[in-house]
Amino acid sequence: MAPALNIVGAGHVGRALGRLFATRGVFAVQDVLTRSSGSAQAAVAFIGAGCARDDAAALRPAGLWMLAVSDDRIGEVAQQLAARVVMKDAVVFHCSGAKASSELDALRAAGAFVASVHPVRSFADPAQVAAAFDGTFCGVEGDAQALALLVPAFEAIGARVVPIDASAKTVYHAASVFASNYLTTVLDAALRAYQAAGIPADVARELARPLATETLANVFRLGPETALSGPIARGDTATVARQQAAVSAWDPAAGDLYEALATATWALARRKHGEQQ
Repeated sequence: MAPALNIVGAGHVGRALGRLFATRGVFAVQDVLTRSSGSAQAAVAFIGAGCARDDAAALRPAGLWMLAVSDDRIGEVAQQLAARVVMKDAVVFHCSGAKASSELDALRAAGAFVASVHPVRSFADPAQVAAAFDGTFCGVEGDAQALALLVPAFEAIGARVVPIDASAKTVYHAASVFASNYLTTVLDAALRAYQAAGIPADVARELARPLATETLANVFRLGPETALSGPIARGDTATVARQQAAVSAWDPAAGDLYEALATATWALARRKHGEQQ
């Protein structure tokens, strides 16, 4: 019989993982707690299992607990559960990429084994995530007893588990921000710069598309040092200086971005040339 799982917080992440655990028979979803009975009932309907709860006092004992609440509430919720629920020998994990398993120290002090499991993907569409979760990387850290249960469980729903250093959790999460959010910001600057040169927005996207896609392909195929090209890779300081001045005159915020990226790219170029020597 599958171990019982209680879910606290059932937004997109909690719903998607709950459905995966339930439909693949890894865990038996027991109680689902959210801030309102309506949202809890909606989560249970999506997951296809469990009982909706809107009060922690109604939660039944379970061997496994998933905290899928917002990052800022993890510590608070852990303290509330530790004060109201018997947690001795239970396994508790949260799904944050920004916070370490130490956010659950109140539960560890209450006798639980704690961990963090962070799926590295967007959960904007939980139904799509649940349908295509296989191959998703998950960064894990925490107590060995917790990971002994969680690693095979996540592998059973198709995850590719990667151990991470809990002390570097914030930097780990920043890596995803660089690869996603900040990449979007850089591309936005590129598209707006094309438009500042008189190119229509739709044409600008088509101009940038092959440059961006080919660069990404080269980075993942060859590594960033080999993939780097352009004036900084050639050591053309005069061109870089002219571009920075022109961009700053057009848009001071974009100029600041250009300067910061140029500084980082010079460091990458030094690594590139050091490897070639």
